[in-house]
Amino acid sequence: MATTDPAPTRSRSHSHSRALVIGGGIGGLTAALALHARGWRVTVLERAPELKPVGAGISLAPNAQRALDVVGLGDEVRALAAWEGDGGLLTPRGRWLSRADPARAAERFGGPLVLLHRATLIGMLADRLPAGTVRTGAQACLADAGDPADAARPARVTTGDGELEAELVVGADGIRSAVRGALFPGHPGASYAGFTTWRVLAPPLGRRFVEHESWGRGQLWGTHPFADGTLYAYAAARVPAGRTAPGGDERAELLRRFGDWHDPIPAIIDAVGPGQVLRHDVHHIAEPLPAFHRGRVALLGDAAHAMAPSLGQGGNQAIEDAVVLAHHADPHGEADLAGYTRERQPRTAMIAGRARTVARLSMMRSRPAVAVRDAAMRAAGLLGPAATLRGMDGIADWRPPQRRAYGEAGARV
Repeated sequence: MATTDPAPTRSRSHSHSRALVIGGGIGGLTAALALHARGWRVTVLERAPELKPVGAGISLAPNAQRALDVVGLGDEVRALAAWEGDGGLLTPRGRWLSRADPARAAERFGGPLVLLHRATLIGMLADRLPAGTVRTGAQACLADAGDPADAARPARVTTGDGELEAELVVGADGIRSAVRGALFPGHPGASYAGFTTWRVLAPPLGRRFVEHESWGRGQLWGTHPFADGTLYAYAAARVPAGRTAPGGDERAELLRRFGDWHDPIPAIIDAVGPGQVLRHDVHHIAEPLPAFHRGRVALLGDAAHAMAPSLGQGGNQAIEDAVVLAHHADPHGEADLAGYTRERQPRTAMIAGRARTVARLSMMRSRPAVAVRDAAMRAAGLLGPAATLRGMDGIADWRPPQRRAYGEAGARV
């Protein structure tokens, strides 16, 4: 239910509310931007020497685009929408399992799916933050979660340059989150999801093709274009954790696994250089956390609810987390972190559960099970595009909580 925030009693320039964001990825930067807009003095602590995201592309569904509207980036992202043709789910031989209708999806969920490079989104977010907000090369460690009931006990974070205090600390430090470990030391953390992924960027092929995801036996491949024609492709396979290709040649591994799949998969692999293939084992949080906060510290994104990439919602949910957290963060320095947990935990658990289900379906290896799966997908496809879109109901149609906006001086606008 929409809520209305009280008018602030002091301007941003006199606000003493301090927020430290540990992690300069998409979720962390979105949180920094959203908190800054709320009147917080924000510092982002990123351990890498530069803001260089891991991965190639990210798909932003309408739910994440609406979250980005909150920080003024929604329309800029929508302008990068690239695909207006058909697509869908195929077998390795190119036989249709189900077709997708982007126009119907956009109508149902309120906008198109937008694919862009992670670095592009990172740049958009960072460029909107005040100069000096992001500190790179900053090794941060949570020393004390603080106590929101005790004004004299802020949260404390240690860095190589000394100790920092804040009324709010945001743990946006990814799957292997040290902040999560400090808050919940008894939690097992992230575990291997049972499959590994490869990601590549290839130059335009100079011809039209069907945007697709293709499912085989324990393997899948997906191909999607950026607005400039660059191709983003990803693959996945069920393998033991920690494996790498012989001699480290992951391109050769892709050729071995997918070189005889349908067009344009072999052409994409041929267009990629040997050192241009990213490979990462997929980890997820199988055992939910007891909460997404403790003391004055909140977790978001993969640190809170790492999920399988099967629905393409991992980054989208981090963006949602960020704007909902800011919604619950009063500009005077008080943050309703229990409210943040109540709002985000059930939703992300539901989406993570759906992602696990899709991952299990796509990674089936048994021939009889795959035959049954494919028949079921074809039958669902015969029911029309609306049937295949229902899987994203309750996900892509999400809207951020509403509040009144504030200008630069903290005045209600």
